[in-house]
Order: sequence, then structure tokens, then C-alpha cells
Amino acid sequence: MIAKGIALAIAALCLTVPAISSKADDATPDSQGGRYIFNKQADGFVRLDTQTGEVSLCSQKTVGWACEAAPEDRALLENEIARLHSENAVLKKDLLSRGLALPPGIMPEPLAQNDAPIVHLPSDADIDRMVAFVGHVWHRFVEAVERAQKQVLNRS
Repeated sequence: MIAKGIALAIAALCLTVPAISSKADDATPDSQGGRYIFNKQADGFVRLDTQTGEVSLCSQKTVGWACEAAPEDRALLENEIARLHSENAVLKKDLLSRGLALPPGIMPEPLAQNDAPIVHLPSDADIDRMVAFVGHVWHRFVEAVERAQKQVLNRS
């Protein structure tokens, strides 16, 4: 969507730039009612695909004409959008973790699949160690109670 808007902006800019032409190059392709809109440039034409928004640079080669897609930084734009979205989510989480409210109109990030709380359950070995520990503590407690009873009985 962003790339289509950029392509349309480039095409609009190209349509407003005055074309430099010679009398021999005045013939332009017919773009009435077709899929493409052409704009004459110094070394060829700028072609706008009205269905996809793709912009191409068309120029005369040694054998006929060739149109090459205009360079587009879509990947760079998508990467920057993803980076900013991630940074925004981190900042929102940081504000919320400090007990601060988000600015009016800003919603907290929804939990994604990978942001869901992860519950680590103990393994069988962990449970066995805990049972052994509690058993050990219980036996020491019982021994302490027995010693206390003996001491009370010996004093009486």
C-alpha cells in the first residue's frame, strides 16, 4: 500500500516535470483509456501502471525499446516500519511496567502468540528432589518434637 502511494507520487512528480524533447521525439505512446500512463522524459518515457502502481523507465535500446522497473525501496520501508512497530511496543510495555498510563488514545499492544506468558512446569526430577527435601525436613521436625518431649518428661 505504501509502495503504491510512493509510486503514484513519483509518477505525479514525473508528470509535472517539463519534458525536454526534440522534434523527432515528439511522438508519445497513446495512453488514453489504457492500463499505462506515459510521460515523455529527456531519454525516454516514464510508464505508470494504473492497475499496480508500478513505475518503469522506458528507453530506446540498440534493438527497440525496453522498460525497466524504477528502483523502489519497499524492502527498506517495510524493515523500517517493522523496526518502529517493535520499538513502539517495547516503549509501551516499559511505560506499563513502571505503572505509568499510556497517552490518551494509545492502546496497549495485544498479546501476540510469542508474547503469551510461558509457564515452565517442573520436571519429574525436580518433583522428586522436592519430595525428598520435604521428607527430610519432616523427619527432622519429628525428631525435634521427640527430643522436646523427652526433655519435658525428664524434668518432671
